[in-house]
Amino acid sequence: MRFTAFLLCGNWHEAEDVMQSAFLKLYLAGPKLSDRSGLEPYLRQIVVRTFLAERRKVRWRREKLTDAPPEGLSSVAGTEDRLVVWQALTAVPARQRAVLVLRFWHDLSVEDTATALNCSTGTVKSQSSKGLETLRRKLGPEFDHLRLEV
Repeated sequence: MRFTAFLLCGNWHEAEDVMQSAFLKLYLAGPKLSDRSGLEPYLRQIVVRTFLAERRKVRWRREKLTDAPPEGLSSVAGTEDRLVVWQALTAVPARQRAVLVLRFWHDLSVEDTATALNCSTGTVKSQSSKGLETLRRKLGPEFDHLRLEV
C-alpha cells in the first residue's frame, strides 16, 4: 500500500502522510468491520480517497513538497524507464492518476476501479483514456516501446 501511495503522490514523504491518515481511518472503522477478508481492497480504497482529498487541499498550500535527498536507486534493468514514467505520472491530474494506478499497477478491472473510486465505469474508462493520453504526451515518442497493445 505504501508503494501505491507513492505512485499516487510521486513523493515518499507525502505517501507516508497519506498512509498514516489511511491507517488511522482504518483503525477508527475497525469495530464496524465484520468481514476481515476484504480488508486489502478496503484499505486501497481508503488510500486512494485520502490521496484525492489531500489533492483537493493542495491547491491552497504554498509550499511544494520535494524528495531531498533522493532515495537509493535499484540496479534492476529498466529502472531508468520506470523512474521516468513515475516522474511523468506526477504530471497527470490526481483523479486520472488514481485510475491509472488502480487499473494498470494493481490490475483491477474497470468495475473494481469504479467501486474503489465510487464512480461509474464510464468515468473510469474516460479518466483512463485521458490519463494515458497525458502520460504519452509527457513521455514523448521515445517511450512508444512501453505502449500497451489494446
